[in-house]
Amino acid sequence: MGVLEWNVNPEITKLFGTFPLKYYGILFVTGLLLGYEIVKRIYKSENVAIENLEKLSTYLFIGILVGARLGHCLFYDFEYFSQHPLEIFLPFQIADGNWTFTGFSGLASHGGSIGVILAIIVYSIRSKTSLLWVLDRVAIGAPVTGAFIRLGNFMNSEIYGKPTNSNYGVIFMRDDLIPRHPTQLYEAFSYLIIFGLLWYLYKKTGLKKNEGFIFGVLLIVLFSVRLVLEFFKENQVAFEDTMTLNMGQWLSVPFILSGIALLIYSKQKK
Repeated sequence: MGVLEWNVNPEITKLFGTFPLKYYGILFVTGLLLGYEIVKRIYKSENVAIENLEKLSTYLFIGILVGARLGHCLFYDFEYFSQHPLEIFLPFQIADGNWTFTGFSGLASHGGSIGVILAIIVYSIRSKTSLLWVLDRVAIGAPVTGAFIRLGNFMNSEIYGKPTNSNYGVIFMRDDLIPRHPTQLYEAFSYLIIFGLLWYLYKKTGLKKNEGFIFGVLLIVLFSVRLVLEFFKENQVAFEDTMTLNMGQWLSVPFILSGIALLIYSKQKK
């Protein structure tokens, strides 16, 4: 099978000699833009004013960043950030009165998902738009954004998998010399497949008329994939070592159950 030795510097360069420009940030923004373009194409095909999507995108951008940041701080590192609350909202590490620019290195995908959903709820109320209609359309572009975020994690040599105990895997040389499962790539590839499934459901079937169905499928499939792949991942924080399921798996369960409830609801409503 082969082993890949991965030793890419996550930092491309320093802007103005101080601020790091990283692959992760570029891939994160690329994923957001591609997701936006996919949803934009859907809006155009349904003759919905693009101005509506532009307003929605502002809510989504704030929701994913705030949600992902708070998710990391609350779910994975509450003990530290409860003592350093300013660092939740500022891209600096503050120690002994010294401020060091670090960027927002801690982001949690489950928190980002919650933030996006809450942002869409607020947008739908303020714009008097059907919540499930918006969720169904945004759901189609979301996996593409997620795939590029996971590619960013790969470039950072983070959120990698457990040892393969074989001659297959990726050696993340910035951490150790053990062949590991490249779970970031597993997840990115899975998300692209999910995008293909949702696109097919939207374009080739009449299921888009069942409001909530496409979003329900996204929740079930994406978070089921996440739950399974977590078995191959190293735990992100030490307290997870004592848990039957890790934090990512426990957080995936409510999303899966919500997706099942949405499928039942969309069928009954139809």
